[in-house]
Amino acid sequence: MVGITLQDGENIDKALRRFKKKYERSGILKEFKKRTFFVKPSIKKRMEKIKATRRAHRPDNLES
Repeated sequence: MVGITLQDGENIDKALRRFKKKYERSGILKEFKKRTFFVKPSIKKRMEKIKATRRAHRPDNLES
């Protein structure tokens, strides 16, 4: 469960922005979207292979 505590005299817009950031970083929405529909195991495996190849071709760190 994601939550924030309001500080004394804190603007509600600022508090809402902090909550949205925390909510986004927690991955709740991403997990919800992933669970809303069923993905066949063969398609899931194919998607994981594609992700792995993209990860392998991506430059890790640009060292100078």
